[in-house]
Amino acid sequence: MTILHIETSTSVCSFALSHNGECIFDISNYEGANHAAKLSLFVEQALNKMKELNLTPDAVAVSGGPGSYTGLRIGVSTAKGLCYGYNIPLIAVSTLEVMCVEVLKHLPDAEKPVLCPMIDARRMEVYTAAYDTELKIINEITPEIVTENSFIELLEKQPVIFFGNGSEKCMQVLTHPNAHFIPEIVPLAKNMIRLAEEKFNAGDFADVAYYEPFYLKEFQATTPKSLLGQ
Repeated sequence: MTILHIETSTSVCSFALSHNGECIFDISNYEGANHAAKLSLFVEQALNKMKELNLTPDAVAVSGGPGSYTGLRIGVSTAKGLCYGYNIPLIAVSTLEVMCVEVLKHLPDAEKPVLCPMIDARRMEVYTAAYDTELKIINEITPEIVTENSFIELLEKQPVIFFGNGSEKCMQVLTHPNAHFIPEIVPLAKNMIRLAEEKFNAGDFADVAYYEPFYLKEFQATTPKSLLGQ
């Protein structure tokens, strides 16, 4: 199984190529605001790598948000183009789950905190969800205006790790002793590999023609939570 992975939901532009679960090509750019230029170069390099190894892609995985409108449009458009060109399926992966994968790499097996990735939005608003260490969802994706009482039900029960670019501004507000922070976590394409392969094996593909990612501006505080996790 050979999968192309695209992550452009934040200021980081990232691309990876996996074969049978192993990352065989990985490149990221942290400069921001140049995804369109960088991603095309990354794709070219990955396709050259595939040619060297005599591989053909079986699917394209794309990080589907929540995230930047511009970044997601660039990533999804590129992914769809590759899917049409190779006649292969599209896999959509949650940006928040991709962020969790990096944290899980460094988490001791005995620890079972709640994972709470955060994507920054305006003022004290973040876009977040809550997962256990098996990446089973506890709280659906939702916008949250962070106050000192936010996440209190989770924090009273067990440790919660808040991470991502939205967590930095919450450090002075969420002072519960069970609150822990890792602000520097960003979504990277190499962390999509396991998630994408699981979806591929389950036949969980997105519609190439009609798929739309989760743009931050589409998430409103009044939107029912049942709709946010679709």
